[in-house]
Amino acid sequence: MRSIHCLTMLAMLLPIGLGGAPTLFANELAGPNVIVIFCDDLGYGDLGCFGHPTIGTPHLDQMAAEGQKWTEFYVAASVCTPSRAALQTGRYPIRNGMCSMKRRVLFPDSTGGLPPQEITLGRMLKQRGYATHAVGKWHLGHLPKYLPTQHGYDSYFGIPYSNDMDFVKGSSKQRFEDPKSKNFNVPLMQDNKIIERPADQTTITKRFTERACDLIRQHKNDQPFFIYLAHNLPHVPLFRSPDFENASRRGLYGDVIEEIDWSVGQVLNTLRETGLDKNTLVVFTSDNGPWKSFKQQGGSAGLLRDGKGSTWEGGMREPTVFWWPGTIEPGVVMEMGSTLDLLPTLGNLAGAAVPADRTLDGLDLSPTLLENKPSPRDQMIYYHGDEIFAVRKGMYKAHFKTKTSYQGQRQAAVHDPPLLFHLGHDPGEQYDIAKQHPDVIEGLRQLKTKHEASVEPVENQLTRKN
Repeated sequence: MRSIHCLTMLAMLLPIGLGGAPTLFANELAGPNVIVIFCDDLGYGDLGCFGHPTIGTPHLDQMAAEGQKWTEFYVAASVCTPSRAALQTGRYPIRNGMCSMKRRVLFPDSTGGLPPQEITLGRMLKQRGYATHAVGKWHLGHLPKYLPTQHGYDSYFGIPYSNDMDFVKGSSKQRFEDPKSKNFNVPLMQDNKIIERPADQTTITKRFTERACDLIRQHKNDQPFFIYLAHNLPHVPLFRSPDFENASRRGLYGDVIEEIDWSVGQVLNTLRETGLDKNTLVVFTSDNGPWKSFKQQGGSAGLLRDGKGSTWEGGMREPTVFWWPGTIEPGVVMEMGSTLDLLPTLGNLAGAAVPADRTLDGLDLSPTLLENKPSPRDQMIYYHGDEIFAVRKGMYKAHFKTKTSYQGQRQAAVHDPPLLFHLGHDPGEQYDIAKQHPDVIEGLRQLKTKHEASVEPVENQLTRKN
């Protein structure tokens, strides 16, 4: 239980805010600083605090011990672009055209991107008076009108799409087994200008980290800030700085994760050194599961089934930690949550105006974070491209279609009746119990139909031609 002192202090800081809802901060422009650290292709089982036996993650382990480790936290898609769109907007990507069965992510030749009318985390918090900064991978449109600076962010420093794109033709065929940074002509951008091409990916984690820490120091006596720190790794090709070469017992992949862990330590230590740790919420998670087809170059989903590209649990359940010393009570949260929930949750904590003119799929997790109440999320829709493959409500998950992650299966398998799993008893989705629970299946069918009826057609951004 939270201490009486902490409860009393929270009660003193709960004035009535927007729309009659309580907010946490009495000052009109005061709110917690927020840092969202978002990895790329990190597996559920890749961290020490989530069970990996040979990758050392002491900083993330300490972050989890001091904060809340969420064991059932989901993304809204199992690949990069739609997952990132969902985090930024609190909406399933089907609602803004950021998913497709034909091109599942944006590419360097894509002409689409996150529509300008979408309200991102950056735009919402900027309207509340926050300084907003995007650092790292964007992958929501590389053309000028789609970059972070057009979506509510004061600055941008990063790579606009995946680090394996723009491969230089004629380079080594072993582009992932023995990667060379010069063979990937990806640009490093400052705001809307390219400042380095090809980006030196051997130092990219280090430079993203330095940028984030500089921004923390820059705003320590200034307005509240929001930093979206989105690492390009451990997406292949894998790179790490010289200080982390052969540092891990897990090989190159482990080196990469251990440098990301170092990065988290640098961010948290900078918050402590500046005295901002008690007023900063840090969230750590990833965009989708491990890219298992790359074998040892990819990560592990632990006991979960499959990985990136699939709607099995290993593709969409992510290792997640919330950290806010003195405000969030440490513990393990076995409740459902999603990156969809970050926008309404952060909006409530900051006293920001959460969009009310559109359908939001996110829910406010702050009662769970601050008061140990049950999570408001009790269901999840699992999209593969623009089609629903699976639905979860409570502990039951039904698969209407399944497809393995990126290998060995050209067409999705259709299941009628759908496969059914109890994720409490069987988180690895090994034992189909559909025959025993036809009533549960019918309820999940109705949930799927209801959600599909709520979706209005929009222009697809991943396949548009102009």
